[in-house]
Amino acid sequence: MVPTLPLRHLRRLAGMKQSHLADLMGVTQPTVSRWENGSLPLTLEQARALQAIFAARPDPAQDAALKRLVETSTSPVHLICDRTHRLLAASRARAADWRASIDDYLGRSLLVYASDEILAAEARLKELGWYDGELGSLAFDTGANGDPDIPIRPGPMLWERVRLSDGSAGRLVTSFYDRPA
Repeated sequence: MVPTLPLRHLRRLAGMKQSHLADLMGVTQPTVSRWENGSLPLTLEQARALQAIFAARPDPAQDAALKRLVETSTSPVHLICDRTHRLLAASRARAADWRASIDDYLGRSLLVYASDEILAAEARLKELGWYDGELGSLAFDTGANGDPDIPIRPGPMLWERVRLSDGSAGRLVTSFYDRPA
């Protein structure tokens, strides 16, 4: 049996809406409501995930520093939400490859632009232990995606999982290819 957490109290202390917690947990807002009123028990895995979220001390300055490092990187790199693939930040080197403004894509999922190799790597993450913290980075080769606005060049790619200050996970995506002379 999973011990009852004072979930509503923890969530309110964190200044978090049920919908945001639902996003972080990968569930719906009504599920969070049922957890809080006791009509739906938490699994051990869910309780541990909640403990990890509320153990994190939100520090917007940390996220701002990470965003600044990504944006000023000379490498083609971008930061996405690990669960939703929403773009959080991108370097100028990454923007040089894109024929679209980064501002138009901030907050939007980039998964629709993924190459076949990226989708295959994404499909393997659970079995590799990515979401359980057993794997913090993954390197693989990708092919091109053929998209004119957000093209992906073929070559090595590195994903690194990073914890954001709200307890959610981000993914730092770095491409390693030769830039044209």
